[in-house]
Amino acid sequence: MTGDLSAAVRAAVGAVTDPELRRPLAELDMVRGVEVDGTVAHVHIALTIVGCPAADRISREVTDAAASVPGIDEVDLSVGVMTPTERQALTERLRGGRAARQMPFGPDSLTRVVAVTSGKGGVGKSTLTANLAVALAARGLAVGLIDADVHGFSIPALLGLTDDDGRPPAPTRIDDLMLPPVAYGVKTISIGMFLPRDQPASAAVAWRGPMLHRTVSQFLTDVFFGDLDILLIDMPPGTGDVAISVGQLLPHADVLVVTTPQTAASDVAVRSGLVAAQTGQRVIGVVENMAAMTLPDGTTLDLFGSGGGAAVAAALSTTGGAGTGGPDAGGADAAGPDAGAVPLLASVPLSPALRRGGDAGVPVVVAEPTDPAAVQIARVADALAMHPRGLARRPLPFTPR
Repeated sequence: MTGDLSAAVRAAVGAVTDPELRRPLAELDMVRGVEVDGTVAHVHIALTIVGCPAADRISREVTDAAASVPGIDEVDLSVGVMTPTERQALTERLRGGRAARQMPFGPDSLTRVVAVTSGKGGVGKSTLTANLAVALAARGLAVGLIDADVHGFSIPALLGLTDDDGRPPAPTRIDDLMLPPVAYGVKTISIGMFLPRDQPASAAVAWRGPMLHRTVSQFLTDVFFGDLDILLIDMPPGTGDVAISVGQLLPHADVLVVTTPQTAASDVAVRSGLVAAQTGQRVIGVVENMAAMTLPDGTTLDLFGSGGGAAVAAALSTTGGAGTGGPDAGGADAAGPDAGAVPLLASVPLSPALRRGGDAGVPVVVAEPTDPAAVQIARVADALAMHPRGLARRPLPFTPR
């Protein structure tokens, strides 16, 4: 009976998920031992590092899991830390056989990479990206989000990943792996998480090309996102250093162009799509933000005019902006029967709820899912979720035996 009870407690404890690695403790070899003495369960676990930020949560959930086993009235939990050898074995297992500092999002990856771009700043690109990531996660997809807008990073605040001082949390490090903080099911990384703690939260990042390239490269190689269905990259506006770096590092990525209805924004938005096409990336669609909104009295307010999104989609369709993207950029399965056409995926209206959600760090797709802006963002999420990355002409990562 004692052996059966110990096995039941071990199974319950092993099923607890590490909140950062998103894997069961048993799979991570974090359960050191379980002994049962009468109705008391003695449980021993090993955390990955000293000062693990998830220690309290893991301890609480392990205790609750052990106590939930019938026949257990008391739980005695002891918490240790992995040895360097155990930690090295863990990081090698997490990499899945890949060498250190090897990018897991190459052409053979099962993860679909989507870079969200805009021609100019102030069009709401980051707000849309954050909400789109949360909407995709809500559909059951494993989602990662890289805030590549190094000079104007805002993703952590939009997702509520900030403390009382407005600072985002620093990623947990396991040797040379960085674990991205998670909000609303989205694994997120941003340069704001690495700024010195003695600098104000509003400190500027004044970097030039080589530093920007290195930062983007490290986000792609040193951050452990695990197995993702989709990786979104919030790009800086324009066609500068980061756009070129992402084009070089991820030439197979898909591109989503964000614009507002006004001509001043739509004209330059076309350029960002054309630069993506020049690197081999494929523009999969356009999202028009800040479109006309319906007022309570039924009248329409088109503060920024109309037609910009459709104009960008048409221009990219007729100028080769759809690109080639290689043999697996999505093809007709991703963009519809006409693989050369760039569709207007949604027209997101001006929305006080969208603005409130961004300020509060609670995305509108969660806070007010019936808001017209949230409904339009959900349309984009549905379009992306409906067409995962294709497998045609691509080797799968397994060896037949």
